Amino acid sequence: MKKFVIALCFIFLIATVIVLRPVPIVHEADAVTERGVVTAVYDGGGSDIVFKLKNNERTFYINRGLQAGIELNELRESLIGNEITLKYPKYWTPLDWENKIKHLSKVEFENIIVFNEFKE
Repeated sequence: MKKFVIALCFIFLIATVIVLRPVPIVHEADAVTERGVVTAVYDGGGSDIVFKLKNNERTFYINRGLQAGIELNELRESLIGNEITLKYPKYWTPLDWENKIKHLSKVEFENIIVFNEFKE
C-alpha cells in the first residue's frame, strides 16, 4: 500500500508540473505563423487581450496585454475587418486539450508590430 501511495504522489507531481508549466518564450524562427481577418478583439479577463479570426476556431490572446499599455479600443478600430499576422510558440497543455487557445508572441498589421515578446 505504501508503494501505491508513493506512486500516486509521483504521478500527481508529474501531472502538476505538466499542467502548470509556463508558456515558452521562443525565437521568432521557431514560432508558428497564422494570418487571418480579425472579427473580434476583447478583454479576456486578467488583462488579457483576445483576438478571434474569421473562419478560425482558435482563440488567440496577448497575456496581460492591457497591463502592458496596449489600448483595446485602438486595436478594435484598426484591426477588426483587417488581415493580421499572428505568431505563437508550438505548445500544448492538458488545460487546453484540443489545442484551441494560443498565447501570442507577436502581432503584426500592415508591417507594423502591434505586440512582440520574442527573444532577440
